[in-house]
Amino acid sequence: MGSANVDLVHSMYAAWERGDYSSAEWADAEIEYVVADGPTPGSWRGVVAMAEAVREGLSGWRDFHEEAEQYRELDDERVLVLVDWRGSGKTSGLELGEMRAKGADLVHVRGGKVTRLVTYLDRDRALADLGLAPETGFPDA
Repeated sequence: MGSANVDLVHSMYAAWERGDYSSAEWADAEIEYVVADGPTPGSWRGVVAMAEAVREGLSGWRDFHEEAEQYRELDDERVLVLVDWRGSGKTSGLELGEMRAKGADLVHVRGGKVTRLVTYLDRDRALADLGLAPETGFPDA
């Protein structure tokens, strides 16, 4: 396992942590973007469809940002990122309060590009789907 995949994923999240979602240079043109759970699960194909889905998902939030807590290379093509999302909800000008959620992203990398990005709003579900122990993110013994 090389660290090139982790370096690529780390660079994506460094921009996202600053609230910069403008670049998709890291994405394969035919990327599959999946939201595995939460209120609007779904799957989209291609950079344009992914951008529209992310824009729609972020439209209900003010001051949304995410922090990567841990990067874990699972194999030659997959990096698991444990994330912490924060933001304030907005609906017709009404404040919904602060949101803080611990989730995870499973990033598939091939040929220096992300070919699949799976977002889990529920970190425990992501870990369970991957056969990893809750909390630690390490394989079940």
